[in-house]
Amino acid sequence: MQVIGYLRVSTDEQATSGLGLQAQRARIQSEADHRGWDVVWLVDDGYSAKNLHRPALTDALALLAAHEAEALIVAKLDRLSRSVVDFSNTLALAKKQGWSLVLLDLGVDTSTPNGKLVAGLMAQIAEWERDIIAQRTREALAAAKARGQRLGRPRATPDEVVAQVVELHQRGLSLRAIAQTLTDTRVPTTRGAAQWRASTVRRVLNSHRLDLESVASQTGEL
Repeated sequence: MQVIGYLRVSTDEQATSGLGLQAQRARIQSEADHRGWDVVWLVDDGYSAKNLHRPALTDALALLAAHEAEALIVAKLDRLSRSVVDFSNTLALAKKQGWSLVLLDLGVDTSTPNGKLVAGLMAQIAEWERDIIAQRTREALAAAKARGQRLGRPRATPDEVVAQVVELHQRGLSLRAIAQTLTDTRVPTTRGAAQWRASTVRRVLNSHRLDLESVASQTGEL
């Protein structure tokens, strides 16, 4: 069975000295000798675990996706990722593509029933974490809106152009008809383009709506 032994240290000093890398390699090699694995070594030296965008890890995932290796082995979870969500996404990818993930420190081996159980529990924790983050985001946006803080990008379209778009909309013209009218009358878009599109008109109207909501909130009319 060919597997990928993935090693990572976060500082150049650790990479140069070999400290950390040696311990990880020894731990994986010991397990490989015990289980008869043929190990391909891939190393990210000087990279943090804040995300999964690392050269060696990218290469590892490509080899696994191409079925040129059957498993990804790491000595400790934090060598792969410090994010439960990233770990959960890696688990889902492994399941979808048909390869195994082995974390020696936690006893996770998705090729075994016990390993799948532990991995499943961690995936549920990741889902809970995502839900909590989403809830906090919604609450923060609601609080900002209640304070009269305008949500969304600042409006860059000149007031006179916004007024013209709003007037055409109030006259019952469709978004496409408004776009054609503005193009025909040579009104430049926010970015200075000559051609208006229905999507551009929609953005202007949405931005205007946010402005109105912000004003109404500040004056107590909402």
